[in-house]
Amino acid sequence: MQRGTARAWFELLSSMRFAISLLTVLAIASVVGTVVKQNEPFNAYLNQFGPFWFPVFETLGIYSVYNAGWFLVILAFLVLSTSLCIVRQTRPMLREMRHFREHAREASLRQFGHQASLESAADPATTLERARSYLAGAGLRFRASTREDGVLLAAKQGSAGRAGYFLAHGAIVLICIGGLLDGDLPLKLEMAIGGKQATSGNQLIADIPESARLAAENPSFRGNVFIPEGRSASIAVLNVGDGILLQELPFTISLKRFHIDHYENGMPRRFASDILITDATGTALERTIEVNRPLEYRGITLYQSSFEDGGSILSLAVRGLARGVPGLTSLQGAVGDTLPLAAGDARYTLELTQFRAFNVEDMGAGDDAAAARAQGMARIEQHLGSGAKTPTRKNLRNVGPTYTFKLRDEAGQAREFHNYMLPIEQNGRWYLYSGTRDSQADSFRYIRFPLDNDGKLETWFAVREIMFDPARRAEIAHRFAARNAGAESAADAAGLRERLAQTAEHTLTLFADRGYESVGRFIESTVPQAERERAAEVFVRILQGVAWEAWLLARERNSEAAPQFNESHAAFLRDSIAALSDSLFYGAPVYLQLTAYDERQATVLQATRSPGKPLVFLGSLLLVLGVFAMLYIRERRLFLLLKADEVLVAMSSNRKTIDVDETFQRHVDGLREALAAPDFHPTSSRDA
Repeated sequence: MQRGTARAWFELLSSMRFAISLLTVLAIASVVGTVVKQNEPFNAYLNQFGPFWFPVFETLGIYSVYNAGWFLVILAFLVLSTSLCIVRQTRPMLREMRHFREHAREASLRQFGHQASLESAADPATTLERARSYLAGAGLRFRASTREDGVLLAAKQGSAGRAGYFLAHGAIVLICIGGLLDGDLPLKLEMAIGGKQATSGNQLIADIPESARLAAENPSFRGNVFIPEGRSASIAVLNVGDGILLQELPFTISLKRFHIDHYENGMPRRFASDILITDATGTALERTIEVNRPLEYRGITLYQSSFEDGGSILSLAVRGLARGVPGLTSLQGAVGDTLPLAAGDARYTLELTQFRAFNVEDMGAGDDAAAARAQGMARIEQHLGSGAKTPTRKNLRNVGPTYTFKLRDEAGQAREFHNYMLPIEQNGRWYLYSGTRDSQADSFRYIRFPLDNDGKLETWFAVREIMFDPARRAEIAHRFAARNAGAESAADAAGLRERLAQTAEHTLTLFADRGYESVGRFIESTVPQAERERAAEVFVRILQGVAWEAWLLARERNSEAAPQFNESHAAFLRDSIAALSDSLFYGAPVYLQLTAYDERQATVLQATRSPGKPLVFLGSLLLVLGVFAMLYIRERRLFLLLKADEVLVAMSSNRKTIDVDETFQRHVDGLREALAAPDFHPTSSRDA
């Protein structure tokens, strides 16, 4: 019973159908691994797939298909199955390669698809000699068998093509073994047997425990080395799930200088690292690493992977958005720093997380919908914030530096921001963009701060200060009413101005609560459906009017001449009101404007030790040779049965190809000529 079960398992594992099934599963997994970007931060996958599918795909190992346990198990079974296939087929295939089939029966030969009957003009001995000479001249190896019905000459050519089977299957085994060695299998064994476990990446390297550190002798790994300019590193970081492991390197890498060249539109064209490698013996090696030009040293290959900020110094202008916060101050810090930030009575922690000097954006021209979103009426109906760029055709352009930071309150809650340094033009207007989001699982939602004719933010902040000041609402409401109320009599004018002032003040109060959203809710709750569109138009006019009065007040306060109202100023007012509404949901008491920076680059090198790479290269070579042998070395068997009154010619081939008929006919014509000729001299020009 046990022997029968073992035999059944052997038959299953060594069967071609089982191996093909495994290859099919691996092919499907490879497609998934190609479609879904691998080894990204988990927050990126959470943002892409949502909270429902994220844990499902995480359990299935979709985020790291090629290192998933089930993928490695299938790969191991494919190695086992292919090896057993080779073992199972070796003996019969070698026997078939050596065998000439010289005992084939006449009845069997006459059933061949290619067979013909010839006559010989010579005696049997001469016929046999001429047949031998023809086969030798045609480059065929043969064996003769004398029997009762005549002499059978069994010839063959191309049996070496069967060696392609061993080469191709052996190549699959080598490639799979190389993949297992270069995959996460050694790391998984190290974590299971050696007691290693991943740790959180949000801590200093010195604080990472020994259980999360791998020795320099680790036979296989793939990690990233982060090196700022002028500094050194001897540790690679391996991402394991949502944690990390530290891989010690047998040498130290120093970054002397990082180079980056750009195309005219700002996209990176070339980036490279000038590095100095120093090992424990004091040996130093200087090299330049760039994309597609790696460096191999002491069995470890260093690739130019990417680049990041290396601690650039940022100078920021701090503009107050909440009441009680100073209008304009400044601070300075480096990327990676954590700075205290006071906003009135509240205390915050500013975390500078990222800086990019070049940012290529698609600045395609927008359609009328972008302008419509800037209109107050559409904003009231939609209850939305001002939209970011909505291009309809590509126009890639470098829009200048950006930086990302987190603002953490005293309760530990953090909100992330992404600010542009330079103004961006949209529909003929210039804006400073600032994005905000509650977590990395969300997309940035951008607010557009409009710039005045001088390209500055001062006008918008001055208008905001006055419009959101409860003590100034009555003043600007009465100014608006006095400018816009008209009546035939003085008594009517006074009453109309008072009612209009009350309406304007009420509108300001609503708008100061939640911007367009609160105005829209008021309209929905108090105005019939048929009149809501007209009411929205009235509120928009009132808001634009009081914003104009706030602007005039700001100019008067600075002893500046009043501007003339024109279409450019009207557009600025519309943009200002939209930004005022959005600023109520900004989530920060200040706006941090980048005013200057001192960029410091850092390179990210990928360090790999790949013991399976030679096996993969060897397997790839053997696979090419094996496929070539199976496709282009054709096995042909030619049988000549020499009888007293007939010569029976039959031919078989291991594959049906278009040239089999032609080859057989060429042999038949050649044999007919050889057997009928009075004096035959074979040549080696004939070939099967």
